[in-house]
Amino acid sequence: MDSRSDPVPSLVIGDGYAVYRGPVGSGGPIHRHGAFQIVVAGRGEVAMVDAAGNRHRACALVVSPMAPHRILAARDLVTYFIEPHCLFADRLRRRYDTGIAAAPELGELSEQDVADACRRPSREVDPRLVAALTMLAEGNLSMPDLAVAVGVSPQRLRGLARRELGMPLSRWRVWSRLRRAVEALQCGVPPAQAAVTAGFSDQAHFTRQMREMMGLTPAVVLHALGVQRLPAT
Repeated sequence: MDSRSDPVPSLVIGDGYAVYRGPVGSGGPIHRHGAFQIVVAGRGEVAMVDAAGNRHRACALVVSPMAPHRILAARDLVTYFIEPHCLFADRLRRRYDTGIAAAPELGELSEQDVADACRRPSREVDPRLVAALTMLAEGNLSMPDLAVAVGVSPQRLRGLARRELGMPLSRWRVWSRLRRAVEALQCGVPPAQAAVTAGFSDQAHFTRQMREMMGLTPAVVLHALGVQRLPAT
């Protein structure tokens, strides 16, 4: 029996990406991210199942945005979330099929590699869509206001998101709110306040959306950020 202790979880939010290090328990429910996900095993392989129950195993796996999946229990993983309008996402779209793909060539990926590749905007996504996603990442704009800001109709903007990102713009809005809520938690804002500030109706709504889109809970995130527990509600 392996007696080595599990690594201490950590979570870092960067420009165009996030990285979670630590063990995964049951992997939570089947969920779908609003970003690309790269999961690298600290040792051995990482295993996932898709919505059909098919199992995928490799030292590193890439999951495209909105692909349903669940990570199986593992003691030592590094998980990168790559936002779809950054330069690194162009590389992932070109190289990997939609869904879950084995990516052994990413087994030695480092946070610095990711940070360098995510710092610049996509060269392949329509610049108007890149601008819209960036605005949504920074605040709660309505669809009409967002469309006016980038110079297209709301219908055209929705169509761009579906065609170029493979997901509704509404799902990116949820992802952006989750990111802002986590950034607030990172700054010491209480969970209930972080949820409302980010645009969720309440803490329960925040928790539900995080489980559905990330397979995590605010409690797990708080632990990774170095906060011991959620305050009593």
